[in-house]
Amino acid sequence: MAPDKESNGLDNFAFAVDGAEHFYEIPEGKALSGENDRDKLVYCVTDVPPWYLCIILGIQHCLTAFGGIIAIPLILSQGLCLQHDGLTQSHLISTIFFVSGLCTLLQVIFGIRLPILQGGTFTLLAPSMALLSMPEWACPAWTQNATLVNTSSPVFIQVWQSRMQVLQGSIMVGSLFQVVVGFSGLIGLFMRFIGPLTIAPTISLIGLSLYDSAGMNAGNHWGIAAMTTCMIVLFSQYLRHIPVPFPTYSKTKKFHTSKMYIFQILPVLLGITLSWLVCYILTVTNVLPSDSSQYGYLARTDIKGDVIGRAPWFTFPYPGQWGLPTVSLAGVFGILAGVISSMIESVGDYHACARLSGAPPPPKHAINRGIGMEGLGCLLAGAWGTGNGTTSYSENVGALGITKVGSRSVIIGSGFLMIIMGVFGKIGAIFTTIPTPVIGGMFLVMFGVIAAAGVSNLQYADMNSSRNIFIFGFSMFTGLVIPNWIFKNPTAIATGIVVIDQVLLVLLTTSMFVGGFFGFILDNTIPGTKRERGIIAWNKAHEEDSNVTIESDEVYGLPFNLSARLSSMSFMRFIPFCPYHSPSACTPESSDKLDVLKEAAKKDSTHIIASVGL
Repeated sequence: MAPDKESNGLDNFAFAVDGAEHFYEIPEGKALSGENDRDKLVYCVTDVPPWYLCIILGIQHCLTAFGGIIAIPLILSQGLCLQHDGLTQSHLISTIFFVSGLCTLLQVIFGIRLPILQGGTFTLLAPSMALLSMPEWACPAWTQNATLVNTSSPVFIQVWQSRMQVLQGSIMVGSLFQVVVGFSGLIGLFMRFIGPLTIAPTISLIGLSLYDSAGMNAGNHWGIAAMTTCMIVLFSQYLRHIPVPFPTYSKTKKFHTSKMYIFQILPVLLGITLSWLVCYILTVTNVLPSDSSQYGYLARTDIKGDVIGRAPWFTFPYPGQWGLPTVSLAGVFGILAGVISSMIESVGDYHACARLSGAPPPPKHAINRGIGMEGLGCLLAGAWGTGNGTTSYSENVGALGITKVGSRSVIIGSGFLMIIMGVFGKIGAIFTTIPTPVIGGMFLVMFGVIAAAGVSNLQYADMNSSRNIFIFGFSMFTGLVIPNWIFKNPTAIATGIVVIDQVLLVLLTTSMFVGGFFGFILDNTIPGTKRERGIIAWNKAHEEDSNVTIESDEVYGLPFNLSARLSSMSFMRFIPFCPYHSPSACTPESSDKLDVLKEAAKKDSTHIIASVGL
C-alpha cells in the first residue's frame, strides 16, 4: 500500500508500495530515514515546478489512479443494464474523468489544499448496486441478451436512464450530509465515536461484497483473468524493487541511462496493457472463438470494435445529461452509509499526504474544508451523472514519496489533464474495449486489497482481547449473512409501508452498512478501555506531528490571499472552515530549508523526468 498510509487506504488500487525511496538512484551510504525523506523533497507543497515537469508528473498521477477510476463505471454498467452498450459506457468513463478533474481542482485550490487527487469511490458503489438490485430496478431479461438490445431504441434508453436518474438524485441528496458535516466542523465529533473496530468491518466488507462482480467478469475466460492477475501480482510484489534502465539526457551527464522502478508505480496499468495485447493477438489469429455462444468469446477485443469509430472526437459532459434526477429515499439512506465511510477514510488520507509532501499536519479548519469540498464534489458528480461520488485517492500519496515532488501545482496539472481526457470521447471509448476477463483479473486483485486494507486497521486495537475478537468477528459475519439472506428473500420485508420497506431493503442488502452498524454499536456499548479499543493508537496515528517545513498558513490558508484579508474580522473564528489567525511569515528554518530544496531543484531535475518517463 502507499507508504505512510496508516489508516485504511481504501482507494489505493495502484499498489504504490513501500520502498519508494529506491525509485531513483541514491548515492551509496546515504540511506534515507523517514525525516530525511521529507528533507529530500525537490519541490514542496507551495513550490511551482517547471511547466513540463507539471505535465509529466501530472500524467503519472492520472495513470496511477487509472484502475480505480475506470473500474467504477464498468461495474455500474451491469446494474444500469448497459453490459451490451459500449458507446454509453464510454460516455460514462468520459464523464467520470471530467468530474474527477473538476473536483481535483476544487479540492486543491479551495479545499484541503494538499496535493491529493480526487476520483470515484467504492464506498458509494456498494449501496448503489444494492439500490439497483431492488425488484423494481432489476434489469429486464432482454437487456442481458446482446442480440435483443437495440442501443438506439427509446425503450432501451428509458430503461437505463431511469436507473441513472434515481442514482443521481440519491447521490446528490446524500452528499448534502457530507457538505453540512464538513463545513460545520461536525467531522471532529464523528471521529470521537468511530475507531478501528468500526472501520475494519466497514472497509473489508466493501471488497468482500463485490466478489460476485469479480467472479462473473473473470469467469468469461479464467485463463485470461488468471494471466492478468499474475501479471499485476508479479509487477507489484516481485519486481517492485527491480530497476529498469532507460536512456535519459542531462546537461551535465549528456546521454546516459537511469534506473527507474517502473513496476513499482504502474503495476495495474502494465498488467492490463499486456493482457489486453495478448487478447488482441489471440483475436487476430482466431484462437479465441468467434461464436458468441462459445466459452471465451468475451475475451476477444473486436466485440466492441465499432465503439471507437462511433464515439465522437469531442464530447462535453454537462449536468443533467441523462435527464432530470429523481430521488429515492431508500437510495439516500444507502448513500449516507457510504458517505460516512468515505469521510473517515479521507481524514487519514489528508494526514498521510501532508507527511509525504513536507507539509505540517492539517489543522481542523483545513480538514473541515476538505470534507466539505468532497461533499460538494459528490454533489457535482451526481449532477453530471457519473453514477458515483468522489473521494480523496491515496494512490497519488505513494507517487509523492516516489518522485519527491510534493507540489500541488502538479496535481492541478493532473486535474486539467483528466478534464481533457473527459472531453476527448475517443479516450473513453478505447477503455470500453478492454475484454471483460482482463477486467475480472484486475478485480480479483483490487477487491482483495480493499478487504485486506480494512483488516489492517485492527493493528491499532488489542486483538488479544476477547471483546475485540467478538466485535470484529460478529460484525463481519453478520455483514455477509444478512445481505445474502435478504437477496434470496426480497419479499420478506413487509412492514406495510412501501417507503420503509425500500429503505430497509437497501440498507440490509449493503454489507458495508450492516457490518459497520454492528461494529459501531458494539464498540461503543460493550465496556472496554480506550487503549483496548485502539482509540489512543488510532488518534496518535492520525494526529502525529511531522517535521514542519512550511508554515501552516502558507499551505492551508485560503487562496488568493483571502486569509490575510479576512483575518482582521473577529467573527472568522466562529467559521469552522476558515483560518481565524493571521498568516505569519515562514520561520528562518523553514525559509532556509525551502531555499536548499529550490536550489537542488535548479541543479538537476532530470531524475524526476526519468522516474516517470516511458
